[in-house]
Amino acid sequence: MKIRNIYLLSAIVTIITGVFSCKKAEVTTFTKIKIPTASPIAPGNISGFVKGTLLTGQTYTVTGDITIKKGDTLSAQPGAVVIVKNNAQFNVQGVLNLLGSQDNPVFFNSDTNKPGTWGGFQADSAQAITIKWTHIDNTGGPDAGGGARRTIIVNARINVDIEDSWFSNGQDDLMGLFGCHVTLLRNTISSSGSTDGEGINLKSGATGVVAYNVIFSQAGSGVKLETNPIVPLPQTEVDVHNNTIVSVGWRRGSAEPGRSVSIGVNAIGHVYNNIFVNCYHGLEIFPDADVTHTTYGNNLFYATVTTFTDLRDATIQINLRDNFYPAGAVGKPQPTDLISAQVGQFDPMFVKFDGTVAAPNGYPNTNDFHLQPTSPAYGAGNASFDSKRPELGNLDLGAYTTDGKGNKH
Repeated sequence: MKIRNIYLLSAIVTIITGVFSCKKAEVTTFTKIKIPTASPIAPGNISGFVKGTLLTGQTYTVTGDITIKKGDTLSAQPGAVVIVKNNAQFNVQGVLNLLGSQDNPVFFNSDTNKPGTWGGFQADSAQAITIKWTHIDNTGGPDAGGGARRTIIVNARINVDIEDSWFSNGQDDLMGLFGCHVTLLRNTISSSGSTDGEGINLKSGATGVVAYNVIFSQAGSGVKLETNPIVPLPQTEVDVHNNTIVSVGWRRGSAEPGRSVSIGVNAIGHVYNNIFVNCYHGLEIFPDADVTHTTYGNNLFYATVTTFTDLRDATIQINLRDNFYPAGAVGKPQPTDLISAQVGQFDPMFVKFDGTVAAPNGYPNTNDFHLQPTSPAYGAGNASFDSKRPELGNLDLGAYTTDGKGNKH
């Protein structure tokens, strides 16, 4: 009888713990994460069907495509290192859990350490994706038809949770997440998209939050929201707040300039407290967006130069300030915005910025987008833009805030 009581007590504790763990706060981050060593994977060469756990301190060499079958899970402990050869990719049909820590991230890279040299995570039919404190670099290697692959693509109504991670030198969309419920917090995306590709591309009824991310030198838009043009419901509706988006949108040229944030095709965005600097276009809300339900304000727009030459056509001079809210779109400057009319006005005062306007894919990001103490971005935010979810607001603008919620990189 005592044994049965012990089991009953244990079960009750487990249930209570599970209930409280489901209440995920937006700012949740983990500095100490322990992944159970279930089905440990021996270090060395791996390929084919794989499941189990990549171990702390071990190095794995991917020699051919990896497939995680439906019902299987591939996990990574803090400090696992994965080197990918032969332009291989991860085909995720089951569950992917990459859980590094702040002190000991997980690493994925190609053996050549060059942009576009492996296939990333092709996860159209995945069951769940969780990526935390993980470096994923140099993805976007060509598919069988020669086209660049997205770093992460998911096309399923699942939860996708990507936090506190670093991504660099992809060749197309860094994240293509279609129909998912997303939690994309405190990530850094640098120098991705060769001649095309969005940083965060959310379509087909995607919902969730994109916050405290840094997106630098993306070929296309920093964040793009659209609903499926053929299937108008469910709508894409996403909160996009407290991101720092710098020098995006130039590599496609004037035929399709990239935007800091783009909202169209029946999508709804709630865009607040962001910093946009040196982008081809700023906040662009297209007439075919759900304009009635889209809300925005308290964003900072700045340019270090007045004009810049289009990369595709040297005869075209782009006035960056004219494009903070581009002509022909329906977005309008808000009284709560900080909109620079000249160099120096509303300079966000980054700790270190090299002044980049347009740069090639793979351009090194040596900037520090933290804010100096006298930045006008401090105290200019909307702390309650969603009264039903007060945790989304912030008194500051950009990815680095004074309340501890912001980017940890």
